[in-house]
Amino acid sequence: MYILWGAVFLLMAAMSSIMPFLPLYIHQDMGIQSEEQVAMWSGLIFGANFLTAFLFSPLWGKLSDKYGRKIMILRSGFGMSIVISLMGLATNVYHLLLLRLLNGMIAGFNPAAITLVATNTPKERVGYALGMLRSGAVAGSIIGPFLGGFLADYIGFRHIFFYTGVLILIAAIIVLFMVKEDFTPRETEESGNFVKDFKLIVGTQPLIQLFVVAFMIQFATLNVNPVLPLFVQQLDPPGGRVSFFAGLVAAMAGFAEMMAAPRLGKLGDKIGPQKVLFYTMIGAALLFLPQGFSTNIWQLLLWRFLLGLTVGGLLPSVNALTHRFAPKGLESTTFGYSNSATFLGNMIGPITGGFLAGHIGLNGVFFVTAILLLLNGIWTHIAVNKRIKALQTSN
Repeated sequence: MYILWGAVFLLMAAMSSIMPFLPLYIHQDMGIQSEEQVAMWSGLIFGANFLTAFLFSPLWGKLSDKYGRKIMILRSGFGMSIVISLMGLATNVYHLLLLRLLNGMIAGFNPAAITLVATNTPKERVGYALGMLRSGAVAGSIIGPFLGGFLADYIGFRHIFFYTGVLILIAAIIVLFMVKEDFTPRETEESGNFVKDFKLIVGTQPLIQLFVVAFMIQFATLNVNPVLPLFVQQLDPPGGRVSFFAGLVAAMAGFAEMMAAPRLGKLGDKIGPQKVLFYTMIGAALLFLPQGFSTNIWQLLLWRFLLGLTVGGLLPSVNALTHRFAPKGLESTTFGYSNSATFLGNMIGPITGGFLAGHIGLNGVFFVTAILLLLNGIWTHIAVNKRIKALQTSN
């Protein structure tokens, strides 16, 4: 688990280091001059990765059930190290778009690591292990943009892609030599086709609700990202340092999530991940409301930090419950569909947030997000508890 924590940290630090300068790379190195065209291509190239990851995640999940989770981590790690390095050689936006699509196709390092930890950890420790793994991903996501922005000033935009590729290669090599997997492939007669497996998975309650909540978590946490800098600007931060405080606001929730995830995962092992999921989701919903009412930057920072404490219990709890209810022998395939829902939330969240801000205002985005999380939390809580009671009755 700790080795995978380090590998996931390296991966996320590498991947997130690209994002801060992507529009500048398109503008300065790809020859796109107009601000509107830069914004359009940045959105397309950013979202392309999530589109193909959403489409291909179930395939990698199915192959993972057949051949093992470690081999899927290595496939993704070595593949992405090559593809991302090639992005540094792109000569136009079409090359960059194609490579981002290809990167999404072969992605799956984190999902495979989650499945490997979930299936190789004693049942009574799964929540803690998944919480730890999540903290590694969040820690990498926090430090990555700082590293990327710092290095871009010294080695240039193109070289960041090479540095990123090397970091991902190191993460894959660490897994290759230091991670051991206890894997038993599915029996041949149990292995079905995509349609058969899909029907079995969606027919198993409450997996559909868990897929929806996985989508909602990413949708809710990312749909405010496009409006945060504008909202920070409205709050008139000290010294007019909008960029600095926008970055601090974005990072504040991440710091809190990194600290809370292992602790809430451990709590889920004691009282049940379904309870942690319900209370943290309701807490997150309620904490989005005061963000919209913030009148100064310090209030917003406080609410974002408290939000991160609740968000730390969401995805680890969803993953623990997904592992618990997944059909035997189809754990990775089930996680594949859950990851597809997550990637869809990554893609649709920022787009929807920008759209809503233009129609209901910046504050309204926080309020709509709170309502959606609240309703989804109640619906999921009812479905999960119903399934748990049914299993207890049958036993």
